Amino acid sequence: MSDSAPATSEEPAAPRRGSRRVARRAALQAVYQWLVSATESGDLFRQFQSAGHLKGADGDYFRALVSGVMADPDGLEALIAPYLDRQPEHLDPVERSLLLLAVFELRQRLEVPYRVVINEALELAKQFGAEAGHRYVNGVLDRCARELRPAEAAARG
Repeated sequence: MSDSAPATSEEPAAPRRGSRRVARRAALQAVYQWLVSATESGDLFRQFQSAGHLKGADGDYFRALVSGVMADPDGLEALIAPYLDRQPEHLDPVERSLLLLAVFELRQRLEVPYRVVINEALELAKQFGAEAGHRYVNGVLDRCARELRPAEAAARG
C-alpha cells in the first residue's frame, strides 16, 4: 500500500475536532464534583460515562486530566499558590478546579501549546465561573505558564 492510498476502515479515525474541548469541560465538572463532595475516582468516572457527559469527548484525555489532578492536588496547588491572593481552599470552586486542570496540562501535557491551555481555561471560566473570574484565572495561569514553560512563553512574547 502506498502513502497516498486512501484510509481503510481498519485504520484508526482521526480524532474529532473539539473532542479535547469537550473532555476539558467534563473534566472541569468532574474535578469540581470531586472538590466539593470527595467522590472517589472510580465512582466519578462511572458516573460521567453512564450519564452521557463524555459524549463527543476524548475519553482518554478526560481520564488523564481528572486522574492527574486527583493524583497530585497538593503539588498542583503548590505551583499556583505563589500567584494567589488567598489560600487555594478559599478560591471559588470553579476557579480552583480550572486552575488545577490547567496547571496539570501546563506541567504534564507539553504537546498542548500553553496558549491553548490558557484560552480553553478562560472560555470555561467565562461559561461556568463568577462574573470576573476569567480575569483572575488568566492572571494566575499566565504567570504559571512563564514558570512551567519559560522557553515557550518567551518565544511567544
